[in-house]
Amino acid sequence: MIEVNELTKRYGEVTAVNGLTFTVRPGCVTGFLGPNGAGKSTTMRMILGLNRPTSGSATVEGRPFARHRAGLRHAGALLDAGDVHGGRTAAAHLGALAAGNGLPRRRVGEVLRDVGLESAARRRVGGFSLGMRQRLGIAAALLGDPPVLLFDEPVNGLDPEGVRWVRGLFRRLAGEGRTVLVSSHLMSEMEHTADRLVVIGRGELIADESAAEFAARGTGAGVIVRTPDPAELAAVLTQAGAHVRQDDGDALTVTGLTAARVGELAYERRILLRELAPRAASLEQAFMELTARHADYRAMDGAGAP
Repeated sequence: MIEVNELTKRYGEVTAVNGLTFTVRPGCVTGFLGPNGAGKSTTMRMILGLNRPTSGSATVEGRPFARHRAGLRHAGALLDAGDVHGGRTAAAHLGALAAGNGLPRRRVGEVLRDVGLESAARRRVGGFSLGMRQRLGIAAALLGDPPVLLFDEPVNGLDPEGVRWVRGLFRRLAGEGRTVLVSSHLMSEMEHTADRLVVIGRGELIADESAAEFAARGTGAGVIVRTPDPAELAAVLTQAGAHVRQDDGDALTVTGLTAARVGELAYERRILLRELAPRAASLEQAFMELTARHADYRAMDGAGAP
């Protein structure tokens, strides 16, 4: 488990992380999201003891990570796939990490096989593609077979097969009861991977909830219904607490009620329905809407407006 309590980091007059409190629990994949400059990487570095917080605390398995002996047995992390000496072979790089953490040498071959780099064990890392470096970074995170794992932008440089593989890996690790925290700017990946989301902006917590709950907060979620009596149905649904927008012709877009409840109300009033379909919420739309005021860098649209 990872526990973050009132975590704050200041660099002079700049506050990178401001009073963050959240818990990452075992058994599920937790996505860590936020606009550029939100403080995600700084937070992950403080969790791992690489940056010292100005105030507050972050613990891994109940204690600051720096107090764990043989740290790779307690937490593994991929923060920067390029942070490897290019002159070393993959096996030598992992071998040094294993020796420094009291891990058996056999783990090197095992994790290289797990990430698909067994045939590249004797190749120098300087000749690796970005996708291969990502796989090597994941191998390093798995080396100590730890209960806690952190990954920062793990799918960068991976081909479609690699992306599918890493999704399955995260699901398997969580299914084994491990704590898995994944930071990514790719909403499509979070939709396919994350069970829960921790969302931050300008160093502050925006949301800590299930991915489904977060997506449902966006305006894209709703129910599409078609009926020859749109005005009557709209009145019934509005009275029941829904927000109803009439679209072209006989179509209504309903938010605030489930499709099942809309159908029940229409049936009770004997209103004919020609279509009743839930519209899936978009995680990306919810993210854009809920983090808009927390974004430090926003591009101009085609009309010149932000």
